[in-house]
Amino acid sequence: MALTTETALLVQPAATPSAAERRARSEQSDAGRNGGRRIGSHVFLVILVIYFITPLWWLLVAATKDNSGLFTGTGGSLWFDDNFAFFDNVAGLFERQGGIYWRWLGNSFLYAFAGGLGATVLSVMAGYGFAKFRFRGRNAFFSVLLGSVMVPVTALVIPTFMLLSQAGLINTIWAVILPSLLSPFGVYLMRIYTQDSVPDEMLDAARVDGAGELRIFFQVALPLLKPALVTVLLLSVVGTWNNFFLPLAVLSDPQLLPVTVGLNGWTALSNAGAGGEQVWNLITTGAFVSIIPLVLSFLFLQRYWQGGLSLGSVK
Repeated sequence: MALTTETALLVQPAATPSAAERRARSEQSDAGRNGGRRIGSHVFLVILVIYFITPLWWLLVAATKDNSGLFTGTGGSLWFDDNFAFFDNVAGLFERQGGIYWRWLGNSFLYAFAGGLGATVLSVMAGYGFAKFRFRGRNAFFSVLLGSVMVPVTALVIPTFMLLSQAGLINTIWAVILPSLLSPFGVYLMRIYTQDSVPDEMLDAARVDGAGELRIFFQVALPLLKPALVTVLLLSVVGTWNNFFLPLAVLSDPQLLPVTVGLNGWTALSNAGAGGEQVWNLITTGAFVSIIPLVLSFLFLQRYWQGGLSLGSVK
């Protein structure tokens, strides 16, 4: 029996979507999923920023308070007090004990500069040697180096103290500088980066042109290693600047202490209770002043990372 027009329309199959329509639906679905991922990533990054910024913010706020404001202030621990005492704290910090904080700050600069620069030089040379030269026992030596990375630095303080004591270097600046020259992680980082950023063909071409190994290292390889070099330098400087346990063990002269150990002595004085002088405001201000050079170092050296990475990509 013949079908009516209405019945024919009902039994017709649905129109198949065109390729353009399917592509549009797929793009809309992908955009929705990517949008959700971006939101989740941004929320996670915001949480990380808050997590890392909060201690710095607390230190900044604490440096503006006096002793009463630190413990009973009206602004809370994460906000400023009614009494802004930052400049008074700075003046008291630099005047206490004849301005010994200046001495501690200078010692930290000396230890960080000498130890960080020396560790960077040794790491660059050792990493370049491991990456570009073949010699007997290379893999064995590098395995020992990797094993030393796993050893906690604090576990080496007592053996280091014994060695320095036998050498007569206890209570001298060399007791802090010499151990700071060793950076196994810096050597590892430089080897890995050198393998990827310095082509062997470029070195071979320089050798064919008659260049010596030192000239090849300084004029060919070193410019390509700038990002890793700056990274090792910053890590070494920050590690030496923040070093606490080693100077505490090998130094007893107050004139040789870095700022970390010196402030710890004031902390012990404030923890003495009623019998000791309360200088918590000076401690927090001194800690805040001590991190300013590190922050400035990261800000000023950041452009070398970017410039070095761009140079490596163009090469």
